[in-house]
Amino acid sequence: MNLPLNDPSLLKNQGYLNGEWVNGDSGDTFPVFNPATGEEITRVANMGTIDTRRAIDAAKAAMKEWQKKSAKERSTVLRHWYNLIITNQEDLAVIMTSEQGKVLAESRGEVAYGASFIEWFAEEAKRVYGDVIPTPQTDNRAIVIKQPVGVVAAITPWNFPNAMITRKVGPALAAGCAIVIKPAEETPLSALALAKLAQCAGLPAGLLNILPSKNSREIGAEMTGNPFVKKLSFTGSTPVGKALMKRCSDTVKRTSMELGGNAPVIIFDDADLDKAVAGAAASKYRNSGQTCICINRILVQDTIYDAFVEKFAALVKTYKIGNGLDKSSTHGPVVNKTAIGDIQVLVDEALEKGAVAIVGGKPSDQDGYFYEPTILTHVSDSMRVFREEIFGPVAPIFSFSSEQEAIAMANDTEFGLASYIYTRDQGRVWRVSEAIECGMVGVNETAITSEVIPFGGIKESGQGREGSKYGLDDYLEIKYICMGDLHA
Repeated sequence: MNLPLNDPSLLKNQGYLNGEWVNGDSGDTFPVFNPATGEEITRVANMGTIDTRRAIDAAKAAMKEWQKKSAKERSTVLRHWYNLIITNQEDLAVIMTSEQGKVLAESRGEVAYGASFIEWFAEEAKRVYGDVIPTPQTDNRAIVIKQPVGVVAAITPWNFPNAMITRKVGPALAAGCAIVIKPAEETPLSALALAKLAQCAGLPAGLLNILPSKNSREIGAEMTGNPFVKKLSFTGSTPVGKALMKRCSDTVKRTSMELGGNAPVIIFDDADLDKAVAGAAASKYRNSGQTCICINRILVQDTIYDAFVEKFAALVKTYKIGNGLDKSSTHGPVVNKTAIGDIQVLVDEALEKGAVAIVGGKPSDQDGYFYEPTILTHVSDSMRVFREEIFGPVAPIFSFSSEQEAIAMANDTEFGLASYIYTRDQGRVWRVSEAIECGMVGVNETAITSEVIPFGGIKESGQGREGSKYGLDDYLEIKYICMGDLHA
């Protein structure tokens, strides 16, 4: 498949190890498909255990010199990389839409969002501060410094194949670490294109290594078991995250886990209804519902339930699903055939228990992996669409009567990543925001992410934060130095 790229060299199909483009040790390859058409884009090197070990060794060696460089030197390289990403935004967006499916406007937005982490941490590299602690003794001083944690391994998902990489790579490199990344097998091309631009930016060999592969278990086992890896950062499902954490415990690695979500939006009867409809729809159907912080449960106060449903359905009926490269498409496909089946199981179970699909409710009859934007009413908390992350364009709308009931419904989940509230009552804003068990709350707003905020969850949605001034801490170790015998 020929992609309309200004710079065809950004479409890479080999792994990137120690500054070189290489095939896997096995010589195997695997196909990457366009989910909107089913067409094969290219075949990519299928890396394995030996390749992973080589990448980790290269990272360990490269980091010795990288951590010696001044923060300003590291910042300069990152800034150059950022500029190249922005310059090549359109090509990166085309690559992303082709392999992931999201519409081109969303892909452009993700490239800019992903680049913002490189820019942010280029600056934060110069702001790694220590402390001098007053001590009980007059003849010594207590000094605290921060040093890079070591070689970082990262496993990234297919739903945001650019930004989920840059918000791990940015702080790792800024802190003085080297990193080895296994991108999702569905979307390795975005990762490889970023590596190509990093190479052009002058990033020294070995600091960034990309391992495209279908051998997730094999590479994961090496990353978690290799003693040279000091930290693992993972974005993906909660069950996989738990398994990785267990494996990391054998060598006591640092971990950052950004796991599953089940985000509620609570819409109270004093909310601006039009803004609530627009915000809920934008969040729910973004990337065809395939985001970890997209609204999974819409909770609407019973006094405005019918009015909300009417306006919400009218908006959703205007959506047009299609190839993300088609300018008339508002929403693209889901990632693969398996996703279609998983979504339909949840919808069918809800319908069998009494839910009503007032919009959609089934896969599209057009070619590709498309599912109709769907709205379910008459839903209850006994249905799996309340309990489980849907990860598709399906919006179940629940009703509640009181503030206390809404909070209880929102918290009735093992997940705690993001949540949203629509209300004009400032007292309620504070009460509900503090009572909801999650790491992030959007008040009268669902576009809550940027490079300056601490992204992350609580409960079984993970640990650690990405982005913001806090995002560098997960890549640094604190060292205490006691300076004694200071009397003349």
